[in-house]
Amino acid sequence: MIQAAKILEQRSHLVPGKLRIIEHFFQVPRDYSNPSSGTIQLFARSARKAEKPADYAPSNIPEDPKKAQLPWLVYLQGGPGFECRSPQNVAWTQTILDKGYQVLMLDQRGTGLSTAISQSALQLRGDEKVQAEYMKSFRADSIVKDCEAIRKALTADYPEEKRKWSIMGQSFGGFCCTTYLSFFPEGVKEAFVFGGLPPLRDGPDEVYERLYRRVKERNEKYYEKYPEDVERVRRVCKLLGRFGDTTVRVQGGEGYLSARRFLQLGIFFGKHGGFDQVHELVLRADTDLTQFGHLTRPTVLALEAAQSFDSNVIYALLHEPLYCQGFNNAPNWSAERLLSRFPAFNYTETLHSTDPILFTGEMIYPFMFDCYPELKKLKAVGYALAEEPDWPRLYDEEQLKRNEVPVYAAVYVDDMYVDFDLSMETARTIRGCKPFVTNAMYHNAIGSKTDDVLKEIFAMRDDVID
Repeated sequence: MIQAAKILEQRSHLVPGKLRIIEHFFQVPRDYSNPSSGTIQLFARSARKAEKPADYAPSNIPEDPKKAQLPWLVYLQGGPGFECRSPQNVAWTQTILDKGYQVLMLDQRGTGLSTAISQSALQLRGDEKVQAEYMKSFRADSIVKDCEAIRKALTADYPEEKRKWSIMGQSFGGFCCTTYLSFFPEGVKEAFVFGGLPPLRDGPDEVYERLYRRVKERNEKYYEKYPEDVERVRRVCKLLGRFGDTTVRVQGGEGYLSARRFLQLGIFFGKHGGFDQVHELVLRADTDLTQFGHLTRPTVLALEAAQSFDSNVIYALLHEPLYCQGFNNAPNWSAERLLSRFPAFNYTETLHSTDPILFTGEMIYPFMFDCYPELKKLKAVGYALAEEPDWPRLYDEEQLKRNEVPVYAAVYVDDMYVDFDLSMETARTIRGCKPFVTNAMYHNAIGSKTDDVLKEIFAMRDDVID
């Protein structure tokens, strides 16, 4: 039984001509199974339309209770480990408000202003063993308990029949939605999932094996669009490894830009505009080499800014564990172990050949805990989590098979991050799930093709069978 979160603070302000934003701070248990282990703070911003009626009086008029009790839609951000933007900066906010909801943008635990995870913050918890144990409380199973606690706090004054809320998840946020449907369906009115139907597996190996194949295909498409980058990438990689991996230092010398780190830019290949984004960085780096013989500081800073592993460390620490559930199921650096099956990704083999050097994608590798400054400080924690064998369940397939909550899911045929076939398998498992399947959009369509994808999702919700 999840208790309502404690509301610590709620302050509102107007975004001129648009929205009323309320900033919420909540207090919840760090570990719901052991409330005595302490509490954490959660932060969220909510939004609803800011309207001033024609007959308003200048005095403070109490807010219409019906407006105050609009149905809630909570948004679960992709990641893991990324905070939400404020609602006025999100492309789909106005559309959702026009549908009659009020929106809650939650910084998931450990992100943004929700007791954020960083090396310095983790140090306060104790030694590396304690820190690793602490990190186990920041996966989807805990995130959905936070959501339930917040839902109960925000709807405490609602009539019983209006206390359920709608959930909406992008990518990892969709994984969280599926966990929510598994364990707390009684709190959910409807679920909207965008590129986030998770693989119902107990470990990451099959996920990463499929990922390597998709990333290889995206590399081929990239070099097909920018064939001149074959030699540019080779030149950059040779420079980065000229005197070993530490040739180019970053962050005041605490980290370095190795060739493998540079090749992680391929993580953008699965997004709308991702090829162009990578090409711009490759072109900039290669132009530096042509004009100066080295990478200039502005270029190195641009490359650093494109990689968020240091500012959002949960992503690296928990990316492989987010696929783990059950006992004796350690991730054990799955992406690194599987690399030997895909020799085309071994850049040292292709560096002196004519074959294109392949970028990697959404993979986490041990070397990252040597070259990224913040991750370097968390190396012991990263290794402990990679070797951790026991993880709580994330999905209840039997519950999903008898699901009664309406689920509408955008599934992208060419999704580089979330495997299409495994997503469709999950769609078939969740009773009543209606997938919108398209090969005209990529993983980040909710941000890049907002109107198109929302139109299709809400058409499914509002349509009737004829």
